[in-house]
Amino acid sequence: MAGTSPAMTVLMPRPNDFRLICKPAMADKSKKPNKLKARLPRGLADRGPAEIAATRDMVEKIRAQFERYGFEPLETPAIEYTDALGKFLPDQDRPNEGVFSFQDDDEQWLSLRYDLTAPLARYVAENYQTLALPYRSYRFGYVYRNEKPGPGRFRQFMQFDADTVGAPTMAADAEMCMLAADTMEALGVPRGSYVVKVNNRKLLDGVMNATDIPENKRLTALRALDKYDRLGPGGVRALLGKERKDESGDITSGANLEESQIDRLMMLFESAPQPNASDGNLSEWQKQDSAFVYREYNPDIVKIFSEPGPGRLPISNHQTIGLLRSWFNAPEEAAALDELEQIADFSEAGKYGSKRIRIDPSVVRGLEYYTGPVFEVELLLETKDDKDRPVRFGSVGGGGRYDGLVSRFMGQPVPATGFSIGVSRLQAALSHLGKVASKPPAGPVLVTVFGADSVAGAQKLTTLLRSANIRAEIYLGNPKHGIGQQLKYADRRASPCAVIQGPDEKARGEVLIRDLIAGAALGGDAKERDEYLKQQAQAQAAVKDADLVAEVRKLLARHNLK
Repeated sequence: MAGTSPAMTVLMPRPNDFRLICKPAMADKSKKPNKLKARLPRGLADRGPAEIAATRDMVEKIRAQFERYGFEPLETPAIEYTDALGKFLPDQDRPNEGVFSFQDDDEQWLSLRYDLTAPLARYVAENYQTLALPYRSYRFGYVYRNEKPGPGRFRQFMQFDADTVGAPTMAADAEMCMLAADTMEALGVPRGSYVVKVNNRKLLDGVMNATDIPENKRLTALRALDKYDRLGPGGVRALLGKERKDESGDITSGANLEESQIDRLMMLFESAPQPNASDGNLSEWQKQDSAFVYREYNPDIVKIFSEPGPGRLPISNHQTIGLLRSWFNAPEEAAALDELEQIADFSEAGKYGSKRIRIDPSVVRGLEYYTGPVFEVELLLETKDDKDRPVRFGSVGGGGRYDGLVSRFMGQPVPATGFSIGVSRLQAALSHLGKVASKPPAGPVLVTVFGADSVAGAQKLTTLLRSANIRAEIYLGNPKHGIGQQLKYADRRASPCAVIQGPDEKARGEVLIRDLIAGAALGGDAKERDEYLKQQAQAQAAVKDADLVAEVRKLLARHNLK
């Protein structure tokens, strides 16, 4: 035969088994093991020191504000029984209807929490007899959504919630709106750069009842309305109708409502905020805390401003409610508007005007469990993206009344209302606007080593600094590394200074403290090597061992570091 055939090994068959194994003439060379590919799942993100420090700062500001309102902390697990969480998510385009679920060894289904409210309802029901009612708590932590990831849409994100359980009056809902406004300002968002919009789910339900929209179409209609900011009036009308085709050609089935039903819903949804006839009858605080509306010659074009100007009239929540009453006066609609009127009254009593809290019938909120007033915090600040296009961040938090959520466990009415801040989303917006620190915090003081024999002495200096509550670390790389290599490491760690004690300094009972922040600034000005070395020497000082802590503290204070 032409060519070379591979050697063949024939194994004796077992009964009903015959295997023919072909091996190459040369023995197999051992193959290198396949390396595991390091990859991050879609919809998740790693976070470094700068982002973690910014989150910690935000969380502490939110916590202080919530505690100022009298809320107390509570933690619930990230995993709950699936039936306890319920099926309330707005998007059910995933196999497990928006949640990550698994079955335990006792065949019970468990899920990662998709928000912080459903676990609270379980906790309250389980501890109802021992809680002081109304029960006021705050919680923060990560929640998980089994959704299609996309720009700004993650499967894991942080929320910070405050809730009042056992308060039936609209005073509790008005307080949530005030808390939302105060928290935005505590986070550095100036007044006029955000607004808390308020609507009532009962008003939407009343319109649907009055127009005979079937029950099986209502959830689809609500979800369509909730996409108004993203899709605009044309896209929402299409989803309320038969279907919507997006830019890619994909078709989404709609609610298939009649045209008259769509017109009635859009009439409510697009109702413009109404002004006072003039600002002559307003108090000084109302003038300062009002948003302003301006109508162009085309009455359908309405612009809202945070500051007064020619042709602008102050927005009145009561006037807006009055207009809605003239259009929507069925008993259920009137009752919903009564609740909005009470929220407007309580807000004004606290001197929160339409610049901060505004009645807006376009607010829907996607979660199914809302039963009354709903509110949404919108950032009004605009910026530009990488292609110089205007970007508006939109909603960064919201909430509402959910009188039926705790009742699922109790078999009796338990009124409740709450507010949630999307910490991850808000942080991304504030970072983009330059209102959150983007640099990582300063690293630790680095204590250098001079060979293996010096490690014990360096450890002693490190412990001395730590005992004085100064963040410090000993260089734990190869002790044979030179000082230059160790200082490069200190730069990468953003260390404010390095402590150096070579044999000569140790013999004199001294240490060198090198100011790495000042050294970096001085070195940037130097044009010649000699000048650079001279300036670096100026950023270094020899001090006695006993003065180490005091001198490091002075250096940190000089750079406004703790």
